[in-house]
Amino acid sequence: MAGYIPYGRQSITEADIAAVVDVLESDFLTQGPVVPAFEEAVKAQCGAKHGIAVNSATSALHIACMALDVGPGDSVWTSPLTFVASSNAALYCGASVDFVDVDPRTYNMCPEKLARKLDKAAEQGTLPKVIIPVHLTGQSCDMAAIHAAASRHGVRIIEDASHAIGGCFRGEPVGNCRYSDIAVFSFHPVKIVTTGEGGMAMTNDARLAEMMALYRSHGITRDPDLLQQQDAGPWYYEQHHLGYNYRMTDINAALGLSQMERLQAFVERRRAIAATYDEAFAGLPITTPWQHADAGSAWHLYVIRVDRSRASQSHRAVFDELRSAGIGVNLHYIPVYLQPYYRQLGFEPGLCPNAESYYAEAISLPMFPSITDEQQQEVIAEVSKAVAL
Repeated sequence: MAGYIPYGRQSITEADIAAVVDVLESDFLTQGPVVPAFEEAVKAQCGAKHGIAVNSATSALHIACMALDVGPGDSVWTSPLTFVASSNAALYCGASVDFVDVDPRTYNMCPEKLARKLDKAAEQGTLPKVIIPVHLTGQSCDMAAIHAAASRHGVRIIEDASHAIGGCFRGEPVGNCRYSDIAVFSFHPVKIVTTGEGGMAMTNDARLAEMMALYRSHGITRDPDLLQQQDAGPWYYEQHHLGYNYRMTDINAALGLSQMERLQAFVERRRAIAATYDEAFAGLPITTPWQHADAGSAWHLYVIRVDRSRASQSHRAVFDELRSAGIGVNLHYIPVYLQPYYRQLGFEPGLCPNAESYYAEAISLPMFPSITDEQQQEVIAEVSKAVAL
């Protein structure tokens, strides 16, 4: 065994380090010129009009819900296959949550199931205020179909694109908000671009951008156009809303800005890794990731599913054997509503059969740009051995 191979890891260069050091040697560590520069870089990549950088994607999801006036008495629907932050953000606002089952091939929110659920909710007077489709593994949901279903009922959309910067849908970048009100990225270390910790909310709506900028910074503004008392002095600021300290620092933004220069190289490398896995696993008793014709994945994750009817071992046995061999596999994700906290809210197994079937079979394999060809071949060999017919 050549050594432990994690499922994901950051790629840090001397240029990244130098960018952070430049900030450390500057006059601004927190709120300086680098955060706006990073926002501009992500906007340019996505083609969105506004980008609001924050200290995590969870914070971005929270202020996105707040900007769309999610509150007590409202409902928010999301995918069960996501990190808990996607639904927790709605709970932070006092709303209730529900889940829409996934497409069995993409593992993303199923547009047909969403449309039927929305039609039924409309008849019952229980429509959600917001839906949060999640671009699992870096592959965009079918946003055109989701947008069409939501628009018929006046439901707003937040894309959880935490996995998907650098991906595309119908030839356009994920994050351009063509089919949503807001899109959210994550810059956690295992994501495609990292700021250490961080996130960003993209939108084409100036009012939503203004509200999210206020909510990320205590609800405070110094903007002369927004102040109720004019000419009070250069020190003057006003709190207009109850916000949070969700701001990103210049230190984090400097790392992200440097990383953005390599975004396309990161995604191209990830696509090459995925293609090698696809070829190597053909014929084995596993299901490799299916790609929607309209979506170009950013390949944050490479998820296989163990064919329980043909593999020589169970899903758990395959997972354990890979871990024992030094392959740092993981599972993304446990269906949110199966968590003890959500079970206390009344959710029960059986709500989303496709998501639960996925959970019983899925394994995330190592996928990061700096994985060597030798390391990938080791992963392939260990997977092949673990599932051998």
